[in-house]
Amino acid sequence: MEGKNMSEKTGEVTGHAQVKKDEMMDQASNAAHTAKDKASDTAQSAQQSAHETKDQAGNILQKTGEQVKSMAQGAAETVKSTLGINSTTTDSASSNNPLKN
Repeated sequence: MEGKNMSEKTGEVTGHAQVKKDEMMDQASNAAHTAKDKASDTAQSAQQSAHETKDQAGNILQKTGEQVKSMAQGAAETVKSTLGINSTTTDSASSNNPLKN
């Protein structure tokens, strides 16, 4: 009987060990899936943030380019006006141009 009890206990311990092993494997698998999902979410968020930053940088560059162009046009008009060769000036202003006399 003692041999039978020992065999039963051994089987019982082996069964418990198998259950514990299965539980731990499930926990490890769940942790791996959770980590994968979090990494995927983080990567997607980073990609979206990078895209938004790129768009914002493009908008800033476009606005800056427009401002520089406007300033350059204004400076050119000022120089033309000072020299009296501005296309919007009148004939009286043109006659004051020392280069045309």
